[in-house]
Amino acid sequence: MVPRRYVVIDSWSEVPDTVTLRLMPVDTPIAPARPGQFVMLWVFGVGEIPISYSGGCGSRSEIVHTIRGVSEVSKALAALRPGMMVGVRGPFGSWWDVDVARDRDVLIVAGGIGLAPVRPVIEHVLTNRDSYRDVSIMVGHRSPATLLFAEDLRTWRSRFDVSAAVTVDLGDRSWHGPVGVVTDLFPDRLPDPDATVAFVCGPEVMMRHVAIRLIDLGVTADRIQVSLERNMKCAIAQCGHCQFGEVLVCRDGPVIPYTQAAPLFAVREL
Repeated sequence: MVPRRYVVIDSWSEVPDTVTLRLMPVDTPIAPARPGQFVMLWVFGVGEIPISYSGGCGSRSEIVHTIRGVSEVSKALAALRPGMMVGVRGPFGSWWDVDVARDRDVLIVAGGIGLAPVRPVIEHVLTNRDSYRDVSIMVGHRSPATLLFAEDLRTWRSRFDVSAAVTVDLGDRSWHGPVGVVTDLFPDRLPDPDATVAFVCGPEVMMRHVAIRLIDLGVTADRIQVSLERNMKCAIAQCGHCQFGEVLVCRDGPVIPYTQAAPLFAVREL
């Protein structure tokens, strides 16, 4: 429960309301994280919130987090500059099971800020490219102005061993790509649905529709992984703030198989 001090060593704006921070430990570093896990980031005098890793998984020397400034705490985090301190607790939660995807086709689907938590999966798969078969990355955003990790997207799309596509809900004069929801990027059929593992992160309604589409294409629900988002306070399954049906997201999630998420998504009031 006691945060470790980390110093901001770099910060940059992804889009006007979203910032990426690189943090280095001042105190004893927290344990290395796995892709999909999160930390509690504490702005001293303001509060703390859960933030997923967008990079630096497996490292003890630095960690990377991408934050959209929407609340008092997230706006304070987004305003941090190099040399400023934050408190870090973690890592917490479950992680993307990249091992189960070895020697199989990998499909990564992200919507909006949901690209940040799956970015470490993309980094892992591309770093260990020979361990995976076909790799597809599908990203949806509201508009060209909200596209995260623009340089990464250009790099992924330039590779010959990866299929990467981006769509937006609403284009502008500068946009020459697809316009529509992310499921519009899906093919009419997958090359080998029985050997496909999907990693899906984004708004809840988007993840539900993506999972339904994948199941229609022949991917079984147990091979579709999703990441839940709920308000968290203690991060150690004691306060109940992140209860989602029978799930405590800080303990049982955020990453769970769609077999477990489907009945939760079906109850709109949750």
